[in-house]
Amino acid sequence: MNIHEYQGKALLESYGVAISKGIIAKTPQQAKEAALELQKITGTDKFAVKAQIHAGGRGKGGGVKIASSIDEVGTYARQILGMQLITPQTPPEGKKVNQVLIDQNVYYPGESEPQEFYMSVLLNRQTGKNMIVYSTEGGMDIEAVADKTPQLIHTQEIDPAVGILPFQARKIAFDLKLQGKAFGQMTKFATSLYHAFVGVDASLFEINPVFKTSDDQIMAIDCKVTLDNNALFRHNDFYELRDLTEEHPIEIEASQAGLNYVALSGNVGCMVNGAGLAMATMDLIKQSGGDPANFLDVGGTADSDRVETGFRLILRDSKVKCILVNIFGGIVRCDKVARGIVDAYQNLGKINVPIIVRLQGTNADIAKKIISNSKLNVYSAVLFQEVADLVQNAIK
Repeated sequence: MNIHEYQGKALLESYGVAISKGIIAKTPQQAKEAALELQKITGTDKFAVKAQIHAGGRGKGGGVKIASSIDEVGTYARQILGMQLITPQTPPEGKKVNQVLIDQNVYYPGESEPQEFYMSVLLNRQTGKNMIVYSTEGGMDIEAVADKTPQLIHTQEIDPAVGILPFQARKIAFDLKLQGKAFGQMTKFATSLYHAFVGVDASLFEINPVFKTSDDQIMAIDCKVTLDNNALFRHNDFYELRDLTEEHPIEIEASQAGLNYVALSGNVGCMVNGAGLAMATMDLIKQSGGDPANFLDVGGTADSDRVETGFRLILRDSKVKCILVNIFGGIVRCDKVARGIVDAYQNLGKINVPIIVRLQGTNADIAKKIISNSKLNVYSAVLFQEVADLVQNAIK
């Protein structure tokens, strides 16, 4: 589950991670009032007005502005609120901005030069360990840094059974070429950040930039936090952090129906059971010259109700030219799924796109007969090559 920057910062602060101070606002007037409040708290004379959407690259799309006065905060908030913000991480149509974060100015005079760093915490699936990825090149596209100057990307792998050790936090500060007070502040920051990652059951923390102020304070200026949906049962208060306006409406409906659905931008609808089979099915579609329109896992109980719901969700996408159903009958019998497909087809009325069905496993032969005898616009396949050929014909 993705959350907003201001929500992520609040979680970080609860674990002792230093953050830049900010106040959320939903109207230009609230933005000006927030700036006045920040001025009283921090003495700041400049403010960052930052769009709050679930996407990075907001500055490139005009979603982050630096204001030099209270009135300018109101002006920028008026420009940003309600806009369709387009960034490299949003859909082509962008995302509507419903709120802005008014953040304190961190570029103030001092004895040393301010610096920006990059830091993220995530799981290394190859080793089964958590890792902290960090670089001196903060504020930039980390992918470009990794591509052009990979020597500037550092990692610390952390055994989750042991946790981050003092020498690892010191190594991070050393690699970032910090000294004195800033060195100690960075070791504290990295340690607290890792504890927060574990404590909230996150799957990703990305802080870009981690900022060193001119008086050697280390703080998170921006953050991207992704929470592990499978661990939300341990954090009931996190459900209120979910912003449904940021999610695809079909994904919300699927979630309410107990289905795993992710909207994509292709032309072939997918209905499968099992994430591994889903990935293989999407690869097959790509190899056949098509593009997956969605990821839809109906799980091990692919009965007629779930199949019908799945069809309804897929058919709401006008780009879909055909639907591929690829089910392995292990727990569920293939003939039961086939009857569910026929029933769902009849209940939905006229379906204007072909449906390709591959059912393998228990009673697959019976299932094939049910599909073949249905006299509906449904094509049965056994081999992957048959599926590929049918997909090619459908999208042409």
